Amino acid sequence: MFNALISNLDDHPRNHALIAPASEWQLSPAYDLTPSPVRSLDRRDLALELGQQGRWANRGNLLSECERFGFEREEATALIDEMKSVVHGRWEAVVRAHGGSLADLTAIAPAFEYPGFEY
Repeated sequence: MFNALISNLDDHPRNHALIAPASEWQLSPAYDLTPSPVRSLDRRDLALELGQQGRWANRGNLLSECERFGFEREEATALIDEMKSVVHGRWEAVVRAHGGSLADLTAIAPAFEYPGFEY
């Protein structure tokens, strides 16, 4: 979901890992997350397939397999809404806090402002 919301088109199997800091496996912290400000406003494809529409990074495709991951559709919709709100509300401040300039914000804004996510 996060990769779709930031247009991280470099989402491949080597960017997902498990660690065992104690005796049980868990997902590793996120890493290698790269917003990709591509030109298409209609469609963005991730490297990994994520739903019944293949690699298409949109809400409908994310929701198409929510039950497989243990979420009812209403719960998955709420999670998407919440994460979308956080990403859209905070990305600029996060970039600024890490030294991003106005030119940087302008260059990467299309990665976060992707109307096709709702198609």
